[in-house]
Amino acid sequence: MPALTLREILALDPVRASEPELLAGHTALDRPVRWVHSSEVYEGANFLDGGELLLTNGFGLSDPDEETRRRYVRELAARGAAGLAVEVGRSLPAMPEEVVDEARRRELPLLALHRVVPFVRITEAANRAIVARGLSGRAVVRPWGDDHTAALLADLADRAALNQPEVEARAALAGFHPGPGARLIGVSLHGTRDVGTVDRAVRLLGGAGVLRAAFPGDVLALLSLPGGRAGDPVKAVQETFRTVADAGLTVAVGHAVTGDGGWLRWSDTLRTARSTLELALTVPAAEPASVEGVLVTSSRALALERELTRGGLDTNRERLSAMVQHALGPLMAWEAAHPSDLVRTLETYLRNGCSPTRTASLLHIGRQSLYQRLERIESLLDLDINDPELLGELLAATCAHRLVERPKGARGGAASAATAARARPATTLPHSTYRRTA
Repeated sequence: MPALTLREILALDPVRASEPELLAGHTALDRPVRWVHSSEVYEGANFLDGGELLLTNGFGLSDPDEETRRRYVRELAARGAAGLAVEVGRSLPAMPEEVVDEARRRELPLLALHRVVPFVRITEAANRAIVARGLSGRAVVRPWGDDHTAALLADLADRAALNQPEVEARAALAGFHPGPGARLIGVSLHGTRDVGTVDRAVRLLGGAGVLRAAFPGDVLALLSLPGGRAGDPVKAVQETFRTVADAGLTVAVGHAVTGDGGWLRWSDTLRTARSTLELALTVPAAEPASVEGVLVTSSRALALERELTRGGLDTNRERLSAMVQHALGPLMAWEAAHPSDLVRTLETYLRNGCSPTRTASLLHIGRQSLYQRLERIESLLDLDINDPELLGELLAATCAHRLVERPKGARGGAASAATAARARPATTLPHSTYRRTA
């Protein structure tokens, strides 16, 4: 299907309401328009990729001299702009003659908008029409056919070159309308190609909006929770998925971002959910898996792992091993000579706020046995493990030990059959799950 043309955009109701007058470029009305932008930046041509219709209120054309105005038009034409639409009557009383002349020389369509219509109405209508035509100028749309939701999620997860009006228009086309103050949370699921789990979670959350799609490696979703909702949104999403997820699934929940914070934040929570899922599938768990065989984790729970493995585990292995030896050398030597679980005990103790009760419960030992282990650790390391200045170093070192020293599924890791199945190499996700080759 052919791309939307400038002629078709001029026929849209919000554009017609602005009473456009074509002053130049009459032979280029069938030029394809890739996107519609509004900008008052005088160097706006530098931000164009080609094929855009640029809207401006004319303020930038009211002061510069004649040559500067001509250069502005030349640069737009050189960047392959589909056209320039200028609001006249407020900031700019009339279209400067040199602008019209230069546009004619360059065969650049030049429109004078004689009635004030908010540019957001024009860009929303035009860009939604462009997306509906199935072409937003991005090859990722084609492999997914008419699945605009999958294409948008793919672009966001891979942080493709996007802009806010485009993201909002494509989201609206998919029926996704985050309200004022909405909190967005990315979620990535492994172990199913069915989006039904996400749909059940959305129903249980009540009032949540969602973008969700199945991909070759997992299901990816972007949830929108209403702004007035009380409580921790991340915890609410985690608890909901623990309720609705089937045995054998791994669910990773990203951090909460504001819906009106820009598309990069939308991208961040999706990318964080994806990287958290990859870690949940490939590194040993800090604590045993749930008895139900469902692992629901979050970017918070694996924040330290993500930081320590930034750039890849193999890249950081030597550095992490040195960190472990520096902080935990005596414990490593003791465990090499004596069957024990001191390093894991220390990590569990630190991760749980140095709470003896919770630590003993998670390790399935009595409190007295825990106290004996903690005394042994302090004796070997010759330090007070409750010293606030040491907590960060010790926690990072014990986490690094788990990453580089203990294989997935080993003693102290996830022991259930479902977790063992998730540990198989075949489940490891590629760096970018969402791109298909044509």
